[in-house]
Amino acid sequence: MEAQERLIASDIERYLHEHENKELLRFITCGSVDDGKSTLIGRLLHDTKMIFEDQLAAITKESRKSGTTGERVDLALLVDGLQSEREQGITIDVAYRYFATDRRKFIIADTPGHEQYTRNMATGASTADLAIILIDARYGIQTQTRRHSFIVRLLGITRVIVAVNKMDLVDFSEGRFEAIRQEYMAFAAGLDIAEVSVIPLSALEGDNVVERSARLPWYEGATLLELLETAELDRQVDGAPFRFPVQYVNRPNADFRGFAGTVASGAIRKGDTVKVVPSGKRSRVRSIVTFDGELAVAEADNAVTLTLEDEIDISRGDILVDGDAEIALAGKLIAELVWMDETPLEIGRTYTLKRAATTVAAKVEAIDYRYDVNTLTQHEAAELGLNGIARVRLLLGAPIACDPYEANRYTGSFILIDRVSNNTSGAGMIVAAAEENTLPETAAASFEAELNALIRRHFPHWEAKAIA
Repeated sequence: MEAQERLIASDIERYLHEHENKELLRFITCGSVDDGKSTLIGRLLHDTKMIFEDQLAAITKESRKSGTTGERVDLALLVDGLQSEREQGITIDVAYRYFATDRRKFIIADTPGHEQYTRNMATGASTADLAIILIDARYGIQTQTRRHSFIVRLLGITRVIVAVNKMDLVDFSEGRFEAIRQEYMAFAAGLDIAEVSVIPLSALEGDNVVERSARLPWYEGATLLELLETAELDRQVDGAPFRFPVQYVNRPNADFRGFAGTVASGAIRKGDTVKVVPSGKRSRVRSIVTFDGELAVAEADNAVTLTLEDEIDISRGDILVDGDAEIALAGKLIAELVWMDETPLEIGRTYTLKRAATTVAAKVEAIDYRYDVNTLTQHEAAELGLNGIARVRLLLGAPIACDPYEANRYTGSFILIDRVSNNTSGAGMIVAAAEENTLPETAAASFEAELNALIRRHFPHWEAKAIA
């Protein structure tokens, strides 16, 4: 941070340029209740000097009323902003915080550990590149630790930092840390997580968070911040094919018709050929429009409006893909489902499936099996209760374009909504299309051929022409 401060003082334009081009890492903190997630984030913000003086003064005052750390400033109050969170000393909602170092920018999602709010944890994990899973050194691995690890892997996060917290409460015992490390590594082996780092620390005292601790001389690894700054990113969107879910048709006047949305993956350039799914119609990109002007190319996460050279029918919920791409249209799906509703999942009941801007009716035809998050074994199940995780088969009211979640987390994920209460009941990751119809050509072309054949039967001298 000192280098940044010197650069700000000497060359502000260079600092802004470097800051704009820093790599961004999104990560979550998760784990069981009272493992110290909020305190850890507060410590990161405090020790990287990302807290303003008025913020520090405010939480110092609030600590006297709602703090849980005695005479110390309760850094957890930086992220536990809800009154009910401060009264109970737990995290309920997802809190997002931003900070930066000389090497990277970070967006943190502090997620709740309580079982009742597992759905909020899944929300935070859905956009993360990395997960920090906290474990209280006194109690070791809990069921919620295993459940959060399982959900993290289901959501495509393959890099995990296990922070064995509160080492100050076990006298910084190497033996206690090693026992927890070995137990977690044995569990993680069954989840196929690509990279697991285990670190002993004390979020309250600051040991091994930003600065290396002299009270843990037996630990020779990196600090938490060093691990965050050096973690390799393997974002699926970087090498994924172009996907652009249309969120809104922008028609401010008779001279402009554009299709607004966010590039889910891949990239698009002016002049590229695109195909509309499900209709299969093709056109070329005339322009890529933003508030700040036109772009030559739009990449993943860019919010843009695309205009096309041809007047073709495109609606909210359609997806634009590469002109030569093949994408599955599926009326049945095999999916991994995390149930988030206190009302159990009912086989045969109709729910609303929402994927990006696409909404269709859906019912669960069958539960193939339910996972036991403690043993990673599979069991038969007739229903699925709160926080249950299962592989299911879904029948859709209409086919949708989709990718497997492992190939593309944006077009491969969905939520199920209860049609009566309007609650988000489940979060799903598509494994495969149980019944699919790939679209190398088009559903519209098939319809056009059938229509021409029908006309010829009644008007044999009619010359077939393509439908505009």
